[in-house]
Amino acid sequence: MKKLVVVFTAVIFLAACKNKSSVSKFEVKGTVVNSTAKMIYLEEIPMATMQAVVVDSALIGKEGKYALKTVASEARVYNLRLDQSTYPVAAVINDVPSITLDATFSKENNQFVGGYEVKGSEISQQLKEFMVSFNTKLQAVFYIARQADSLNKIQAPDSVFRKLEAENAIVAGDLKTLTSDALKKSTNPAFTMLILGYYQSTANNQGFGLQPFANEEVTKLVNELAVKFPAHQGVASVKNMLQAQANKMQGMIGQTAPEITLPDPNGKEIKLSSFRGKYVLVDFWASWCKPCREENPTVVKAYNKFKDKNFTILGVSLDRPGQKAEWMKAVMKDNLTWTQVSDLLFWNSPVVQLYNIEGIPYNVLVDPQGKIIADNLRGAELENKLAEVLK
Repeated sequence: MKKLVVVFTAVIFLAACKNKSSVSKFEVKGTVVNSTAKMIYLEEIPMATMQAVVVDSALIGKEGKYALKTVASEARVYNLRLDQSTYPVAAVINDVPSITLDATFSKENNQFVGGYEVKGSEISQQLKEFMVSFNTKLQAVFYIARQADSLNKIQAPDSVFRKLEAENAIVAGDLKTLTSDALKKSTNPAFTMLILGYYQSTANNQGFGLQPFANEEVTKLVNELAVKFPAHQGVASVKNMLQAQANKMQGMIGQTAPEITLPDPNGKEIKLSSFRGKYVLVDFWASWCKPCREENPTVVKAYNKFKDKNFTILGVSLDRPGQKAEWMKAVMKDNLTWTQVSDLLFWNSPVVQLYNIEGIPYNVLVDPQGKIIADNLRGAELENKLAEVLK
C-alpha cells in the first residue's frame, strides 16, 4: 500500500494517444439498462496519483440516458462509474470527440455489468476486446485454483496437482502472450500503458501464477514510447518516474544496509547486524496493508524453500500505535514464522527515512557481509533472485 503517490506497478496508467491531440472537448453518452443507480460519473485516471478524479457527473434520465463531458489537452483514460459502485462500468480513451457507450446490467445482480457496447472510438473498442479476452482466460485460472482447493481437501495424489499446475502454466502463458501481442500491435500509448498496467497488477497477485514483465522490459517499452511521442507529457512523466526509481534503487544497492534496532513482540531489541553471516530479506509490511497481506504467501513460500540455505527473514512492521494485537494476529494468520520487530510508530518509524520507504510492501536483500544486493523483490522475482544467490 502506498504512503503517497508513486510507482509503476501494477495498476492502470493513463497516457496520450497522439503526440499533440486535436481532441479538446470530449463527450461520453449512452444508456444504462437494468440499474437502479441515480448518478453516473466520468472519472479521469491521472498518471501521477493513480487516484480517480471525477471530472463530470450527471443524473441518469428516462430510459437510462446520460451524457458526460470534459475537456482534455491530451488523450486520457476515463472510467464510467455509477453512484458509489466499487467497480467502474467501463474504461474508454478519448481518441475522438464523442463516444457512445450503452451498458446493460445483470438482472440477477444489478451491481455488475452484464455487457456494454462502445461506438465511435476504435481504440476503446480494441480495449474492450482485449479486456474480454483477458478476463475470459483469467476465469480459467480461477477454475483451476478452485479445483486444486477441492482436491487438496481430499488429499489427492501429487500427480493430479502436477497436472493442474501444468494446465495453469499454459493458461498463464497464454495471458502473457495475449498481452505481449497487443503491446506489439499497439500504436496508441494510452492503450499500451493501460493494458501493460492491467497485466502487471494482475501478475503481482501470486494467486494467479502469472509472470510479470521484468523491470527492464517495462523501462524499454516506456523509453520507446517517449521517443515516439516526445511531446507527450504523460509518457514523459512515467519515464521520469521509472528513472527516479532506478536511480534510487541503484543508490541503495551495493551500500551497507542501515542498522535497524527495533523490539520484537516480547520487547527484546533486535539488530539487523546480528544476522551477519546470512542472507537476510528485510521485509517491510503491516497488518493493515492489503497488498502486503496478499504478498505474504509468496514470502512464506520463499522462506520455507530457502531457510536451510543460509537464508532468513527479518519482518519489520509499520503497524500503528496501539495495534500490537492486530500485528500479532496477522503474524499468526499469515504464518510468518521468522523474526518480527516493530516500534508501532506507523510512518513515523525511523526505518522509513533510513530506507527511503515510499510504500509497502517493500524489501531489501542483504548479503552475509551486510550489503544490500537487491530491493523491492515481488512475486516470482523474489524466488528467482534467491535461487540465483543461494545456489
